[in-house]
Amino acid sequence: MRETVRTLAYGSWPSPIDAALAATHDGHPEYVGFVGDEPWWTEPRPTEGGRRTLVRRRNEEVGREAPPWKGGGGRRAGGREESVLPAPWNVRSRVVEYGGRPWAGAVVDGRPLVVFVHFADQRLYRYEEGGEPVPLTPVSAVGGGLRWVEPQLRLGRGEVWCVLEEFTGEGPTDVRRVLAAVPLDGSAAENRDAVRELTDDRRRFVTGARISPDGRRAAWLAWDHPRMPWDGTELLVADVGTDGTLGVPRTAAGGPQESIAQVDWSADGRLLYASDRSGWWNLYRDGEPLCPREEEFGGPLWKPGLRWFAPLAGGLVAVVHGRGSTALGVLDPETGEIVDAAGPWTEFEPTLAVHGEQVVAVGASPRSAHEVIELDICTGRARVIGAEHDDAVDPAYYPEPQIRTFTGPAGHEIHAHIYPPHNPGCVAPADKPPPFVVWAHGGPTGRAPLVLDLAIAYFTSRGIGIAEVNYGGSTGYGRAYRNRLREQWGVVDVEDCAAVALALADEGSADRDRLAIRGGSAGGWTAAASLTTTDVYACGTILYPILDLAGWGDGETHDLESQYLETLVGPLAEVPGRYAERSPAAHADRLTAPFLLLQGLDDVICPPTQCERFLARMEGRRVPHAYIAFEGEGHGFRRAETMIRVLESELSLYAQVFGLNPPGIPTLELTK
Repeated sequence: MRETVRTLAYGSWPSPIDAALAATHDGHPEYVGFVGDEPWWTEPRPTEGGRRTLVRRRNEEVGREAPPWKGGGGRRAGGREESVLPAPWNVRSRVVEYGGRPWAGAVVDGRPLVVFVHFADQRLYRYEEGGEPVPLTPVSAVGGGLRWVEPQLRLGRGEVWCVLEEFTGEGPTDVRRVLAAVPLDGSAAENRDAVRELTDDRRRFVTGARISPDGRRAAWLAWDHPRMPWDGTELLVADVGTDGTLGVPRTAAGGPQESIAQVDWSADGRLLYASDRSGWWNLYRDGEPLCPREEEFGGPLWKPGLRWFAPLAGGLVAVVHGRGSTALGVLDPETGEIVDAAGPWTEFEPTLAVHGEQVVAVGASPRSAHEVIELDICTGRARVIGAEHDDAVDPAYYPEPQIRTFTGPAGHEIHAHIYPPHNPGCVAPADKPPPFVVWAHGGPTGRAPLVLDLAIAYFTSRGIGIAEVNYGGSTGYGRAYRNRLREQWGVVDVEDCAAVALALADEGSADRDRLAIRGGSAGGWTAAASLTTTDVYACGTILYPILDLAGWGDGETHDLESQYLETLVGPLAEVPGRYAERSPAAHADRLTAPFLLLQGLDDVICPPTQCERFLARMEGRRVPHAYIAFEGEGHGFRRAETMIRVLESELSLYAQVFGLNPPGIPTLELTK
């Protein structure tokens, strides 16, 4: 029996969702694939130093009955999950620093053979069941070394084809990328010359090649600075020679103003790709639209190997699609009709794998974390086969989000997810609305998905509301919405976040005097810019941020984003003053609100020097703040102990500024 509802002030509600629980449930499965008929994927281990392991679902045992919300009352798939690689193996690539698909596998002589990238040394390894991983690629002492992503087994040639990222100097932009073939026999483990390069390095960025069903053609994507892949990419096609070489590539689609997000081949050898030439990432087959809709069948290609669609052997195509939120469906290219999988999942990640008539994906909802889902297109049944969501606490403590659309200062739409305070055992006095924290997502070319996040529940269950704002520039709403941020970063994102916060206050949903802003990476920039250019927020939390545009755009970041600001802010050579005008570091004298600054010391994307420069300019200003730097953490925190301290410190900041009294939270020391 649930206890009597108590009346307590916002921010003082007792909650079973503590920081340790939220930390251990951080992250989600990625990069699904099949090894034979077994689904495999990568999965995070926050309590094991933040590593990622390979997991397989063995096709054994008799299935047990699934609850109705796990696939419409059908039986769960038989089998068991098994972690393939013990610590310290960490299956994660560092190509373009964000990584990408780090593994591939097949069944050879009745046993799994897998190749994967190990994070610590970035070497490609071969693993066979019952043995130890064996290196396939050498180590380079130059700059960031040799890195690999999107491996694809070419067993007939005894090779694995990959994207190779090779540093040629010590600078972050001293790098070349090519398609390359690595021998599976280990002959390249100590010999760089044994790696066979398939393309030249005239293109700055490339994705892995997709080989046509007859093995005679290869297709991949490429682009160059200053474009980002959502600005414009080219789809390249080349013949594959009988000797395993690639012919001269030709451009089949794309260009500076057309973004191709993914390419593949249909079972009958026709070219499939997702292009935004219509203003939306839609699917095309040999240049003809398959299902023209004002919704997305693609997204921002932050990592090589993301997949929004996967062709099936019978001609159908599995798709992740939607406007804002995403669904898993099966597209009939001949009719343009899509049948979506039934089930509770409202968001699907851009990772798909197919085997026969089976589709494997990763889905989540506001009531369940990310799970590995299998869809049988013959029966239409979807079921959980891995990383099954388990309610660690009573789900009555989960937030109850609202999908909202607000009106911005120029009359444009702003999409947001609103999470009001929610706790089944507590209500607040009616005389005062709750405090609210605006969350600005990273990217900034990205989107906040509507899924269960225990970090959000950590706050809402204590009486603090959260507003996730998909500000102008976010993906999922078409190219025009995305382009609102062009040359307006630090303006549109700041205005949209403020508009949502003030609208909540005006309607009585939030306390105008107890608003905060929080964000990481590009969201950290938005949070810092909001604190230095508006008076909307009483405090803010800034995680691994960009704070100084001039420094970040002049060699302080990695190659992928080294010219990102050319479109986000404007060409540096033409508008240098704009870089200083918008940088929070240049306006530290305007910041009067208390803040918490959190940074990983191993971050090469938003390096610690950005924070250090900002703090130096804050010296003597007597603004209450705290700076916590974490050894061993990079861009985005992965270790459980780090995330625990982050959440507890953030809550303590809000408690001190908003006058809250959360029980059992260590006090964050604020310095002046």
